[in-house]
Amino acid sequence: MKVAFCGNDNPSAYNISAGFLKNVCFLDALNLVPHVFLLFITFPILFIGWGSQSSKVQIHHNTWLHFPGHNLRWILTFTLLFVHVCEIGEGIVSDAQLKTRHLHLFLPAIMGFVAATTAIVYYHNIETSNFPKLLLALFLYWVMAFVTKTIKLVRYCQDGFSFQQLRFCITGLMVVLYGLLMAVEINVIRVRKYVFFTNPQKVKPPEDLQDLGVRFLQPFVNLLSKATYWWMNTLIITAHRKPIDLKAIGKLPIAMRALTNYVCLKDAYEEQKKKVADKPNRKPSIWLAMYRAFGRPILLSSTFRYLADLLGFAGPLCISGIVMSFSNETEDNTLMANATSANYSALTSGAIYPARNSTDPFLTSTNFLKTAYVLAVLLFMALILQRTFLQASYYVTIETGINLRGALLAMIYNKILRLSTSNLSMGEMTLGQINNLVAIETNQLMWFLFLCPNLWAMPVQIIMGVILLYNLLGESALVGAAVIVLLAPIQYFIATKLAEAQKSTLDYSTERLKKTNEILKGIKLLKLYAWEHIFCRSVEETRLKELTSLKTFALYTSLSIFMNAAIPIAAVLATFVTYTYVKEKPPNTAQAFASLSLFHILVTPLFLLSTVVRFAVKAVISVQKLNEFLISDEIGDDSWRNGDPALTYESCKKHSGLPSKAINRKQPLRHQLDSYEPPLRIPTRHLDIDDCAIKVTNGYFSWGSGLATLSNIDIRIPTGQMTMIVGQVGCGKSSLLLAILGEMQALEGKVHWNRVYESESSFEASRRNRYSVAYAAQKPWLLNATVEENITFGSPFNKQRYKAVTDACSLQPDIDLLPFGDQTEIGERGINLSGGQRQRICVARALYQNTNIVFLDDPFSALDIHLSDHLMQEGILKFLKDDKRTLVLVTHKLQYLPHADWIIAMKDGTVLREGTLKDIQTKDVELYEHWKTLMNRQDQELEKDMEADQTTLERKTLRRAMYPRESKAQLEDEDEAEEEEEEEDDDNMSTVMRLRTKMPWKTCWQYLTSGGFLLLSLMIFSKLLKHSVIVAIDYWLAQWTSMTNNGKALCSTEEPARKTCYVAVFSILSGAGIVLCLVTSLTVEWMGLTAAKNLHHDLLNKIILGPIRFFDTTPLGLILNRFSADTNIIDQHIPPTLESLSRSTLLCLSAIGIISYATPWFVVALVPLGIAFYFIQKYFRVASKDLQELDDSTQLPLLCHFSETAEGLTTIRAFRHEPRFKQRMLELTDTNNIAYLFLSAANRWLEVRTDYLGAFIVLTAAVASISPYDGPKSGLVGLGLLYALTITNYLNWVVRNLADLEVQMGAVKKVNSFLNMESENYEGTMDISQVPKDWPQEGEIKIENLCVRYENNLKPVLKHVKAYIKPGQKVGICGRTGSGKSSLSLAFFRMVDIFDGKIVIDGIDISKMPLDMLRSRLSIILQDPILFSGSIRFNLDPECKCTDDTLWEALEIAQLKNMVKSLPGGLDAIVTEGGENFSVGQRQLFCLARAFVRKSSILIMDEATASIDMATENILQKVVMTAFADRTVVTIAHRVHTILTADLVIVMKRGVILEYDTPENLLAQEDGIFASFVRADM
Repeated sequence: MKVAFCGNDNPSAYNISAGFLKNVCFLDALNLVPHVFLLFITFPILFIGWGSQSSKVQIHHNTWLHFPGHNLRWILTFTLLFVHVCEIGEGIVSDAQLKTRHLHLFLPAIMGFVAATTAIVYYHNIETSNFPKLLLALFLYWVMAFVTKTIKLVRYCQDGFSFQQLRFCITGLMVVLYGLLMAVEINVIRVRKYVFFTNPQKVKPPEDLQDLGVRFLQPFVNLLSKATYWWMNTLIITAHRKPIDLKAIGKLPIAMRALTNYVCLKDAYEEQKKKVADKPNRKPSIWLAMYRAFGRPILLSSTFRYLADLLGFAGPLCISGIVMSFSNETEDNTLMANATSANYSALTSGAIYPARNSTDPFLTSTNFLKTAYVLAVLLFMALILQRTFLQASYYVTIETGINLRGALLAMIYNKILRLSTSNLSMGEMTLGQINNLVAIETNQLMWFLFLCPNLWAMPVQIIMGVILLYNLLGESALVGAAVIVLLAPIQYFIATKLAEAQKSTLDYSTERLKKTNEILKGIKLLKLYAWEHIFCRSVEETRLKELTSLKTFALYTSLSIFMNAAIPIAAVLATFVTYTYVKEKPPNTAQAFASLSLFHILVTPLFLLSTVVRFAVKAVISVQKLNEFLISDEIGDDSWRNGDPALTYESCKKHSGLPSKAINRKQPLRHQLDSYEPPLRIPTRHLDIDDCAIKVTNGYFSWGSGLATLSNIDIRIPTGQMTMIVGQVGCGKSSLLLAILGEMQALEGKVHWNRVYESESSFEASRRNRYSVAYAAQKPWLLNATVEENITFGSPFNKQRYKAVTDACSLQPDIDLLPFGDQTEIGERGINLSGGQRQRICVARALYQNTNIVFLDDPFSALDIHLSDHLMQEGILKFLKDDKRTLVLVTHKLQYLPHADWIIAMKDGTVLREGTLKDIQTKDVELYEHWKTLMNRQDQELEKDMEADQTTLERKTLRRAMYPRESKAQLEDEDEAEEEEEEEDDDNMSTVMRLRTKMPWKTCWQYLTSGGFLLLSLMIFSKLLKHSVIVAIDYWLAQWTSMTNNGKALCSTEEPARKTCYVAVFSILSGAGIVLCLVTSLTVEWMGLTAAKNLHHDLLNKIILGPIRFFDTTPLGLILNRFSADTNIIDQHIPPTLESLSRSTLLCLSAIGIISYATPWFVVALVPLGIAFYFIQKYFRVASKDLQELDDSTQLPLLCHFSETAEGLTTIRAFRHEPRFKQRMLELTDTNNIAYLFLSAANRWLEVRTDYLGAFIVLTAAVASISPYDGPKSGLVGLGLLYALTITNYLNWVVRNLADLEVQMGAVKKVNSFLNMESENYEGTMDISQVPKDWPQEGEIKIENLCVRYENNLKPVLKHVKAYIKPGQKVGICGRTGSGKSSLSLAFFRMVDIFDGKIVIDGIDISKMPLDMLRSRLSIILQDPILFSGSIRFNLDPECKCTDDTLWEALEIAQLKNMVKSLPGGLDAIVTEGGENFSVGQRQLFCLARAFVRKSSILIMDEATASIDMATENILQKVVMTAFADRTVVTIAHRVHTILTADLVIVMKRGVILEYDTPENLLAQEDGIFASFVRADM
């Protein structure tokens, strides 16, 4: 067949006798001209490229959009492309109906498509390189195209065409589009003035793009990149080579920063406040404020959502169309055989043929849409568009949600900083509530915003769906819809139950964690007393309760999954059975598959509805809580000290790099930054005494209750001198300080702060922060930061000053002990310090600050006498006095009164006396005498105190925490580890990359098998069966609806029997499907639970039996993490992920199977699609994992910062450091938000790509099934397309779940790493029966050639020790730290590895005994007294073996009987966690009683007197001499004088015995080591 442009079956085609414009073919040729022109001009420019004459500013070049009307141009171009596609389609379909090819029908359209594509590519390149002159080419193209199309349109009008003809409509649309594009081009010329004007406009890129730190480009890229997240490619692909870190994701763009959004929300909220100002009972509405600030993006997102939902209905309609075209074809086959041109003119009814040009067939739109290929292409386009809109809607809501969260956090923080102290201390607002606001309520609101568009999109979707169903199936459709609607409330009920179950689970797991934490803290004691199993059992009991509530949780989860899967099956069953019986015939294929697909669409919104409603309810509650918080009491504005109270976040401007648009730009930055130096306020009246810094007149202050806590206060605080405030506990000393700082409510009276030292012109004074007060609170408050940061507290670092301060507070020795010196992190994430150490750091902070006034609230309370004296001398008398700073000191230590320049004595909230010590001595003799007697008493205590040196002790505890056990051994160990690490580093990179992309299949397998093989196989089997049944249902439907008379039928051909047969099988299959849905969801949850149960059980038992060395070297937090976070993931997160993953994967696989079965050609297309999918998931998983980790790791510091601030409010406010803390909060919020934003953008990136892949699958499936070879039956085509449509929904879930599972499997991996740990060897070689019941009776100990080490790769700590201890002897062992004396005590209990020699007790070698038995027969008192929460009885005798009398006797011996009797409940009195409700001395005595209860003939005391005062120590010594008179006692001495009365002394050094004799003999040797020890200790 010859090809001709105008076709060669019509001689008149080239006839132009009636004029050129009358010839349609010529007009079509004319239409080619502009397209060819454009291609000729642009291709050279595009290919040659041009010298980048781009902007000189360093920016992300390729993202800056220079020209106006940018988005409109993209939208118009895309519409143009769509119309071109329709034009091509129309041309080809028309052409197919003619005898010869008529190229002019579609060739110009194809060229137009190419030209439009070129135009947008060309435009994009010109725009990013900012070369506007080249846009003239486009301008010319639009004008020419517009002209040629208009000529054609005019020609059609003359010929009297109407809108019925598709070609007429298309041409009209084209004219409009070209006209609009022309207008856009003219607008660019108008704005940028690049031609026809003398001075072109200069442009400047947006601030964000000038800042190379901004990596989040979504707001700045072109429309196509916005829609497909193309700009994310580089980030996601480079994640393979190196992990994504905070640097890679950069900063937030200005518009999304917390500060910008805070200003928006705050203005809106203030507006609401104004509205209700005059109505006292109304509260300002946060909802309205949120709508004002963030309403527009929500509306935009909802619009996208509506568009997407409406496009979603294109799927079912196109399927029905394609299937219809099939069934028509089979009927039309006979007709088509003799199709002549006459016959075909009947087909195109309604077409008008002007006689002159019979070459032109014209299609009507209905005919056009009956063509299967056209439908396939339309379906593809609709899917692409629908998915793009849907993802855009998600993205916009998420971005808005993040903005809202940032704004809310800033609002809450701002409010926290202004909360009145009484609110916090009187418990109206607990710290817990504030933490909840930050961690839970803001997130609830953010999530609600995410789901918000669903609220109004769902009803529309449901109504549309029901209407379409009704159109397809009539009344029976309503039956199916009714099933869905009736089952929806059940979903809601299940959702509420789920939330309840989750809450109870949380309570149990908190309790379980508390118990686990106690076990881990006291593990050494538990092992030494062989009690680990008792405590382990109590954890297991709590775990059982937790598992029971997890079971309920699992049950409801699986019910919810089941409902989701079963509802559509039930609805379809109801509908089709009704239809068959009402209409007396089965639905045809087109109806069946379109309605199936509609039911799938309907179920999603109904399933989501329950979630959305639940979140909406939660959001309402959250807003109520927020509102209560935001209108709660604030601290008064003390303008005399605050300066200008209106400074909110303004001083944090530095943050945005440049002040953001919303805030006034008038002040330059440095002013804004210094702006919290408040202006001086001239005092209302001139003070009579010029040298007082602060003066309070007639003050009545209260803690917000209205009752005055402090009354009638008239005091003055002299400038540059030391004022002391003294008085009994609770007389209001601390309150007085806080009242001066403005933290209390002033009922009456005034606090005057003197104008700042004008007399002192010295440079030093003028440099100081004027109204800031350095304040050290009574309860020390530290930041989670390094020691140095805690001391400098935002002031510049000055080495000399820093050293002076740390020396004055004697912090240097403590700092030296820390692993990284003063760069060690302390607080929640770091090292925990003791009370005294914390207090000294707080005092150091107050001293270091450069302020005129220093308030110290009882700084000596947690310090021992040496330190107090040192601090007083060096810190206060020297450092502060030299600086001429005003000091107010609250204290109980009266011996420092002589140093005071001014004394304020308080009693019961009033001032008793004020003046110098001399004044008081003369005026109030009585008070002075009273003080004297108190001082005497304090002096006596002092003498006692001198011996118990608390500081060395604290340091010792710290050292033990830092360097567990003999540190030397460990350091060597570390060196070896380092060497190994270095070797690993070399080949690291390549392996890391391999590991980063590999799924942890091995861990998955370990997890699955830990649930038991039976459950695993049951799960796999039921899953496969369920999916087979679901496929069978649909296949049966296909057979039933497409049964033609000639096909072989599956049921008998007689009518009534046949119908019954089909309906019966269909019902049975559906029933089986529904049951299987329930079974599978239950088995998955059940398997997950069993796995969780087994993993936790194994973990707990493994850790309890671990060697003590493991606990010394592994941080407690690390072990606790396995029991908290990781166990939680295994309990609650892995099962649903696993369920979802297996469901989506099987759905996709069954779909691919069905399509391949229906249209075998599809398999060919599968290969490239599969490859694409593989790479997408591979890249995404790695990036997603990194971003997930970043999101998690940036959340913690933010929450910590909030709780820290709430705890240290008074300190922050006294120091006037609010702006600095706000600044930090904004930074932390932005960091967390950018991580979350990138994470959600990455999810969008993935979903857009998998959705497009899904659309291609639909396209290939449709095209393959239409192709003209001997095609499949219409039923199978419908089936294939239905499944192809479901794939688009599930592909991205496969990848998302894979990525989630990979992250979650990390938890299983961590737990498993602990399961491979060595346990202690509990089995002995002896039989239990060989050990006498009352062994050891005598208490005779033989140590023969003993060698001990901590682990078999470490050096020995005891070398060939030989000793003999007679029964009943009292032995003292002494030596310096690290001499091996504690190791010897542990060797008796086999806590360490005895690799040579032996210890024989009463004739039995202890290494042969079972471990439990050995440990349960000896007693030990440790240096750290450990008590567990529970009752006193439980602490003395957890095994419940002893009678009450025994226990009382033990308490009496320990001299605790009277105290315990006075407690409520006596022996059953409560002991709080760690025994905090008893003093250290009392706790140590309880430990003594505990050792006595065990009637063992051997007692070992390991430095037991180190941490107690002299009195308690004397009691202990006495008891040991009397109550333990007949037992063998081995004392490891901390202070030598405690063992002077012993029968035998052993002196050790470096693991060997140096001296071994009675103390008398050893003292006689003048040059002996023992003698030198005693001399040093005297």
